[in-house]
Amino acid sequence: MTDGIILIDKPAEMSSFGVVARVRRVLTTQQQKKVKVGHTGTLDPFATGLMILVIGKECKNAGHYTKLDKVYEATIRLGQTSSTGDPEGEITDVADLHPTHEDVERAMGAFTGDIKQRPPIFSAIKINGQRAYKLARNGEEVEIPERDVTVHSLELVDYTYPEVKIRTHVSSGTYIRSLAADIGTMLGTGAYCTQLRRTSISKWKTEDAQTLADFGVTN
Repeated sequence: MTDGIILIDKPAEMSSFGVVARVRRVLTTQQQKKVKVGHTGTLDPFATGLMILVIGKECKNAGHYTKLDKVYEATIRLGQTSSTGDPEGEITDVADLHPTHEDVERAMGAFTGDIKQRPPIFSAIKINGQRAYKLARNGEEVEIPERDVTVHSLELVDYTYPEVKIRTHVSSGTYIRSLAADIGTMLGTGAYCTQLRRTSISKWKTEDAQTLADFGVTN
């Protein structure tokens, strides 16, 4: 392939840029010339799931794919917060409250529909030309303004304290780590995201994607 899209099921513990680099290497070897490869929206290193990669001339249409709705499945841990909103951050105990099933559903309902959300400081958002996560890692104060996002649906899949499992259909630009933290704040327990998987982007689903091994990536 020299132009078009490739669907990849990203593994955990790998950056989105790492996925792009590996796919580019395989395609460049196959074509025996440098092939242009881009992503259409990053996934956090701890997260897994669907990435749409654009190849060759299709790179000019990357913005179209970036703006599409997405579906995620996530596990949220109550009672603690994380400095990054995920397992890679500094974990802090907050409260030993045990919300009821109804409490959790009520809190989730407050974050359904058109809402304002503040993205995590450890994110790829650019502030004055620099990635927010780089500024945060350097100990600089990072202030990211709230943005308007839409949570089309937010389903409680399972709840056994301290773990809350959810499935959510959201607009582009929605951060599930922020959603988890906001739910934890409303419950008074604190919360962070321990697992995150993107299962679809518009009509494309993980079932249609290749793993990196399927694609010929060996390391």
